[in-house]
Amino acid sequence: MKKTCACSAPCIACPRVLAFVLALFALQITCPAHGRDLTVFAAASLKNALDEVSRQYGHDIGSRVSISYAASSTLAKQIEQGAPADIFISADLGWMDYVAKRNLIKPGSRVSLLRNEIVLIAPAKSAAKIEIKPGLPLGGLLGKNRLAMADPDYVPAGKYGKAALQKLGVWNSVSARIARGENVRAALNFVSRGEAPLGIVYRTDAAADKSVRIVAVFPPETHPPIVYPAALLKAGTHPGAAKFFGFLKSAAAAKIFAEHGFVPY
Repeated sequence: MKKTCACSAPCIACPRVLAFVLALFALQITCPAHGRDLTVFAAASLKNALDEVSRQYGHDIGSRVSISYAASSTLAKQIEQGAPADIFISADLGWMDYVAKRNLIKPGSRVSLLRNEIVLIAPAKSAAKIEIKPGLPLGGLLGKNRLAMADPDYVPAGKYGKAALQKLGVWNSVSARIARGENVRAALNFVSRGEAPLGIVYRTDAAADKSVRIVAVFPPETHPPIVYPAALLKAGTHPGAAKFFGFLKSAAAAKIFAEHGFVPY
Protein backbone atom coordinates (compact mmCIF):
# COMPACT_ATOMS: atom_id res chain seq x y z
CA MET A 1 0.00 0.00 0.00
CA LYS A 2 1.31 3.49 -0.94
CA LYS A 3 2.23 5.57 2.12
CA THR A 4 0.85 9.06 2.51
CA CYS A 5 2.04 11.98 4.67
CA ALA A 6 0.65 12.17 8.18
CA CYS A 7 -0.78 15.56 7.33
CA SER A 8 -2.76 13.81 4.52
CA ALA A 9 -1.67 16.60 2.12
CA PRO A 10 0.18 15.73 -1.12
CA CYS A 11 3.88 15.10 -0.29
CA ILE A 12 5.22 18.06 -2.25
CA ALA A 13 2.99 20.38 -0.25
CA CYS A 14 3.69 18.81 3.13
CA PRO A 15 4.73 21.52 5.58
CA ARG A 16 7.40 19.24 7.03
CA VAL A 17 8.89 18.56 3.60
CA LEU A 18 8.76 22.24 2.65
CA ALA A 19 10.45 23.26 5.90
CA PHE A 20 13.23 20.76 5.30
CA VAL A 21 13.78 21.90 1.70
CA LEU A 22 13.84 25.57 2.71
CA ALA A 23 16.34 24.84 5.49
CA LEU A 24 18.68 23.13 3.02
CA PHE A 25 18.30 26.03 0.56
CA ALA A 26 19.12 28.58 3.26
CA LEU A 27 22.16 26.57 4.33
CA GLN A 28 23.50 26.58 0.76
CA ILE A 29 23.10 30.36 0.54
CA THR A 30 24.69 31.23 3.87
CA CYS A 31 27.50 28.69 4.06
CA PRO A 32 30.71 30.43 2.89
CA ALA A 33 32.34 27.21 1.85
CA HIS A 34 29.67 26.77 -0.86
CA GLY A 35 28.94 30.43 -1.62
CA ARG A 36 32.11 31.83 -3.24
CA ASP A 37 35.86 31.58 -3.59
CA LEU A 38 38.17 33.17 -1.07
CA THR A 39 38.23 36.81 -2.23
CA VAL A 40 41.18 39.21 -2.05
CA PHE A 41 41.03 42.94 -2.86
CA ALA A 42 44.53 43.99 -3.94
CA ALA A 43 46.30 47.05 -5.33
CA ALA A 44 46.67 46.92 -9.13
CA SER A 45 50.47 46.98 -8.93
CA LEU A 46 50.42 43.54 -7.28
CA LYS A 47 48.78 41.72 -10.18
CA ASN A 48 51.65 39.74 -11.72
CA ALA A 49 53.23 38.81 -8.39
CA LEU A 50 50.01 38.04 -6.52
CA ASP A 51 48.61 36.01 -9.41
CA GLU A 52 51.69 33.79 -9.17
CA VAL A 53 51.44 33.59 -5.38
CA SER A 54 47.80 32.49 -5.62
CA ARG A 55 48.64 29.89 -8.29
CA GLN A 56 51.36 28.46 -6.05
CA TYR A 57 48.93 28.39 -3.13
CA GLY A 58 46.32 26.63 -5.26
CA HIS A 59 48.89 24.06 -6.36
CA ASP A 60 50.09 23.42 -2.80
CA ILE A 61 46.77 23.62 -0.95
CA GLY A 62 44.23 22.94 -3.68
CA SER A 63 42.11 25.98 -2.82
CA ARG A 64 40.88 28.65 -5.25
CA VAL A 65 41.56 32.33 -4.65
CA SER A 66 39.71 35.09 -6.48
CA ILE A 67 41.56 38.42 -6.68
CA SER A 68 40.04 41.79 -7.57
CA TYR A 69 42.62 44.38 -8.66
CA ALA A 70 42.10 48.14 -8.69
CA ALA A 71 43.46 51.32 -7.16
CA SER A 72 43.71 51.02 -3.36
CA SER A 73 41.39 54.02 -3.04
CA THR A 74 38.71 52.32 -5.15
CA LEU A 75 38.96 49.07 -3.22
CA ALA A 76 38.82 50.82 0.16
CA LYS A 77 35.63 52.62 -0.88
CA GLN A 78 34.11 49.33 -2.09
CA ILE A 79 34.94 47.66 1.23
CA GLU A 80 33.31 50.57 3.05
CA GLN A 81 30.18 50.05 0.93
CA GLY A 82 30.00 46.38 1.86
CA ALA A 83 31.63 44.64 -1.10
CA PRO A 84 32.29 40.96 -0.18
CA ALA A 85 36.00 40.37 0.41
CA ASP A 86 38.12 38.46 2.92
CA ILE A 87 41.52 40.18 2.61
CA PHE A 88 42.64 43.69 1.64
CA ILE A 89 46.16 44.54 0.42
CA SER A 90 46.72 48.27 -0.08
CA ALA A 91 49.59 50.01 -1.87
CA ASP A 92 49.91 52.59 0.88
CA LEU A 93 49.26 53.05 4.56
CA GLY A 94 46.65 55.77 4.12
CA TRP A 95 43.94 53.67 2.50
CA MET A 96 44.45 50.84 4.96
CA ASP A 97 44.10 53.46 7.73
CA TYR A 98 40.86 54.56 6.03
CA VAL A 99 39.42 51.04 6.28
CA ALA A 100 40.76 50.52 9.81
CA LYS A 101 39.22 53.75 11.11
CA ARG A 102 35.84 52.48 9.95
CA ASN A 103 36.31 49.31 12.03
CA LEU A 104 36.34 47.07 8.95
CA ILE A 105 39.47 44.99 9.56
CA LYS A 106 39.93 42.18 12.06
CA PRO A 107 41.81 43.39 15.14
CA GLY A 108 45.42 42.32 15.28
CA SER A 109 45.54 41.05 11.68
CA ARG A 110 47.15 44.07 10.01
CA VAL A 111 50.75 43.61 8.83
CA SER A 112 53.24 45.49 6.65
CA LEU A 113 53.78 43.02 3.81
CA LEU A 114 55.95 44.59 1.09
CA ARG A 115 57.97 47.61 0.00
CA ASN A 116 58.47 49.16 -3.46
CA GLU A 117 60.04 52.09 -5.33
CA ILE A 118 58.74 54.65 -7.84
CA VAL A 119 60.56 55.21 -11.11
CA LEU A 120 60.43 57.43 -14.17
CA ILE A 121 59.78 55.40 -17.32
CA ALA A 122 59.82 55.97 -21.07
CA PRO A 123 58.95 53.78 -24.06
CA ALA A 124 61.56 51.07 -24.58
CA LYS A 125 62.80 52.70 -27.80
CA SER A 126 63.23 56.12 -26.18
CA ALA A 127 66.75 57.50 -25.84
CA ALA A 128 65.80 59.85 -22.99
CA LYS A 129 68.44 60.36 -20.29
CA ILE A 130 67.26 62.09 -17.12
CA GLU A 131 68.87 62.63 -13.76
CA ILE A 132 66.48 62.91 -10.82
CA LYS A 133 67.57 66.05 -8.96
CA PRO A 134 66.02 69.27 -7.61
CA GLY A 135 64.77 71.45 -10.43
CA LEU A 136 65.02 68.79 -13.14
CA PRO A 137 63.57 70.24 -16.39
CA LEU A 138 60.69 67.79 -16.59
CA GLY A 139 58.34 70.27 -18.27
CA GLY A 140 60.82 70.90 -21.06
CA LEU A 141 61.44 67.20 -21.53
CA LEU A 142 57.73 66.60 -22.03
CA GLY A 143 57.44 69.24 -24.73
CA LYS A 144 53.74 69.48 -25.63
CA ASN A 145 53.04 66.01 -24.25
CA ARG A 146 51.75 64.78 -20.89
CA LEU A 147 53.28 62.95 -17.96
CA ALA A 148 51.53 59.64 -17.24
CA MET A 149 50.68 59.05 -13.57
CA ALA A 150 48.07 57.30 -11.51
CA ASP A 151 45.63 59.89 -10.19
CA PRO A 152 47.83 61.99 -7.86
CA ASP A 153 44.92 62.96 -5.64
CA TYR A 154 43.67 59.48 -4.76
CA VAL A 155 45.82 56.61 -6.04
CA PRO A 156 48.93 55.70 -4.00
CA ALA A 157 51.38 55.55 -6.93
CA GLY A 158 50.20 58.97 -8.07
CA LYS A 159 50.40 60.39 -4.55
CA TYR A 160 53.97 59.15 -4.17
CA GLY A 161 54.87 60.64 -7.55
CA LYS A 162 53.31 63.99 -6.71
CA ALA A 163 55.13 64.10 -3.37
CA ALA A 164 58.44 63.42 -5.12
CA LEU A 165 57.91 66.12 -7.74
CA GLN A 166 56.90 68.60 -5.05
CA LYS A 167 60.04 67.75 -3.08
CA LEU A 168 62.12 68.33 -6.20
CA GLY A 169 60.38 71.64 -6.87
CA VAL A 170 58.95 70.75 -10.28
CA TRP A 171 55.32 69.82 -9.58
CA ASN A 172 53.94 73.22 -10.56
CA SER A 173 55.61 72.97 -13.98
CA VAL A 174 53.76 69.76 -14.88
CA SER A 175 50.63 69.65 -12.70
CA ALA A 176 48.39 70.88 -15.53
CA ARG A 177 49.84 68.32 -17.94
CA ILE A 178 49.15 65.02 -16.21
CA ALA A 179 47.67 62.05 -18.06
CA ARG A 180 45.78 60.60 -15.09
CA GLY A 181 45.31 56.86 -14.90
CA GLU A 182 42.62 55.29 -12.74
CA ASN A 183 45.36 53.06 -11.34
CA VAL A 184 49.09 52.59 -11.81
CA ARG A 185 48.67 49.96 -14.52
CA ALA A 186 46.63 52.44 -16.57
CA ALA A 187 49.48 54.96 -16.25
CA LEU A 188 51.93 52.25 -17.32
CA ASN A 189 49.82 51.54 -20.41
CA PHE A 190 49.88 55.21 -21.48
CA VAL A 191 53.67 54.95 -21.84
CA SER A 192 53.68 51.37 -23.12
CA ARG A 193 51.34 52.35 -25.97
CA GLY A 194 53.35 55.50 -26.78
CA GLU A 195 50.58 57.85 -25.67
CA ALA A 196 52.90 59.57 -23.20
CA PRO A 197 56.70 60.00 -23.48
CA LEU A 198 57.29 59.70 -19.73
CA GLY A 199 55.48 58.25 -16.74
CA ILE A 200 55.81 57.56 -13.03
CA VAL A 201 55.04 54.03 -11.88
CA TYR A 202 56.35 51.48 -9.41
CA ARG A 203 59.59 49.68 -10.22
CA THR A 204 57.65 46.41 -10.23
CA ASP A 205 55.24 47.70 -12.91
CA ALA A 206 58.11 48.72 -15.17
CA ALA A 207 59.66 45.28 -14.73
CA ALA A 208 56.40 43.65 -15.83
CA ASP A 209 56.20 45.44 -19.20
CA LYS A 210 58.97 45.02 -21.81
CA SER A 211 57.54 47.92 -23.83
CA VAL A 212 58.94 50.44 -21.33
CA ARG A 213 62.29 51.08 -19.69
CA ILE A 214 63.32 52.73 -16.45
CA VAL A 215 64.91 56.12 -17.09
CA ALA A 216 65.60 56.97 -13.44
CA VAL A 217 64.70 55.95 -9.90
CA PHE A 218 63.27 58.49 -7.46
CA PRO A 219 65.42 58.68 -4.31
CA PRO A 220 63.54 57.37 -1.25
CA GLU A 221 63.96 60.71 0.57
CA THR A 222 61.77 62.43 -2.03
CA HIS A 223 58.56 60.65 -1.01
CA PRO A 224 56.96 58.79 1.92
CA PRO A 225 58.03 55.15 2.37
CA ILE A 226 56.17 52.87 -0.03
CA VAL A 227 54.64 50.18 2.16
CA TYR A 228 51.97 47.60 1.25
CA PRO A 229 49.88 46.75 4.34
CA ALA A 230 47.57 43.72 4.38
CA ALA A 231 44.72 42.75 6.72
CA LEU A 232 41.87 40.31 7.17
CA LEU A 233 38.48 41.97 6.80
CA LYS A 234 35.79 41.74 9.46
CA ALA A 235 33.10 41.03 6.88
CA GLY A 236 35.10 38.13 5.43
CA THR A 237 33.38 34.80 5.88
CA HIS A 238 35.57 32.35 3.99
CA PRO A 239 36.98 29.67 6.32
CA GLY A 240 40.27 29.56 4.39
CA ALA A 241 41.05 33.29 4.63
CA ALA A 242 43.40 33.02 7.62
CA LYS A 243 45.35 30.19 5.97
CA PHE A 244 45.91 32.13 2.74
CA PHE A 245 46.78 35.24 4.75
CA GLY A 246 49.43 33.20 6.52
CA PHE A 247 50.77 32.00 3.16
CA LEU A 248 51.17 35.63 2.02
CA LYS A 249 53.64 36.08 4.89
CA SER A 250 55.52 32.83 4.22
CA ALA A 251 59.03 32.39 2.83
CA ALA A 252 57.57 30.79 -0.31
CA ALA A 253 55.43 33.87 -1.05
CA ALA A 254 58.30 36.22 -0.17
CA LYS A 255 60.46 34.50 -2.79
CA ILE A 256 57.83 35.07 -5.48
CA PHE A 257 57.29 38.70 -4.50
CA ALA A 258 61.06 39.29 -4.58
CA GLU A 259 61.30 37.76 -8.06
CA HIS A 260 58.82 40.40 -9.21
CA GLY A 261 60.83 43.23 -7.69
CA PHE A 262 59.06 43.72 -4.37
CA VAL A 263 60.99 43.84 -1.13
CA PRO A 264 59.35 41.62 1.53
CA TYR A 265 58.90 43.60 4.74
